[in-house]
Amino acid sequence: MTTGTGATIEVHSISKWYGNVVAVNDVSFEVYPGVTGILGPNGAGKTTLLSMMCGLLRPSQGGVRVLGEEVIGNVGLYSRVGLMLEHDALYPFMTGRSFVQLAAKLQGVKDPDAVDRAIDAVNLLDAADRPTGTYSRGMRQRIRLAATIVHDPEVLVLDEPLNGTDPRQRVEFADFVGQMSAAGRTVLISSHILEEVEALADRILLVVSGKLAASGNHRAIREKLDERPFVVRLMASKQREMAAALVGLESVESVRLEDGAIEVTTRNLADLQRSAPRLARDIGSRLYRIEPLDDSLESVFSYVVQR
Repeated sequence: MTTGTGATIEVHSISKWYGNVVAVNDVSFEVYPGVTGILGPNGAGKTTLLSMMCGLLRPSQGGVRVLGEEVIGNVGLYSRVGLMLEHDALYPFMTGRSFVQLAAKLQGVKDPDAVDRAIDAVNLLDAADRPTGTYSRGMRQRIRLAATIVHDPEVLVLDEPLNGTDPRQRVEFADFVGQMSAAGRTVLISSHILEEVEALADRILLVVSGKLAASGNHRAIREKLDERPFVVRLMASKQREMAAALVGLESVESVRLEDGAIEVTTRNLADLQRSAPRLARDIGSRLYRIEPLDDSLESVFSYVVQR
């Protein structure tokens, strides 16, 4: 097992394009033992990036080294890496146990207890002999995880692993990831949900439109995201008077009347939400609704990348 402080994964200026479409654009970073999160909206290039890191895709340019070795065509290295992609399929007629046994056989695992140990690690022993076609989505995720770790990999790469899991399963997954990290493994987790990555990862790589937009701990990434302005729509009576009152707020950057509503740009959404009802009361306006117009991950990340 690789331990210590050296980089487990080294990504050097890799790009991947399909014709005129650039999926990943000149990305470089290092991953160390512990838990690293790759955060980005759907379509940001996360899966393409992970596939190149694990040797499933050849970069159009640049290179990747895992555990000190080149990944493309390196069959010996594949047995040291566990990969769970977002859209891997299960065979519904196979039991959970037989699915994990197949993975163990493909990896050349000789330990007869490895299958049960992997299934136990994801808390599915009681359902191991049921067909996976009867599993819930969260159970399918967990049995796939068991198949991913059955050969005891040093590096674990998980693409959107919490899709379909319930709150209890998320807590169990966090415990599992913590145990892997404490054992000196390298765990790489991708997600489009900031709170998921924030709760699991020591370091976060923010990927947008195939580019690395930022990296650091969750506080640094949160501060980066919080820098961007919010555009908010207010529905209220006495619109012109209300718009004039909003202009006076220190947290408001601009105000305009648009399609029978007031659109406000602010960098302090909480202050606007607190102040708007007070202003409406003071001028005798009735405030009907306050709603962010661009509170999606895509809009947040696009702002970060364009700066």
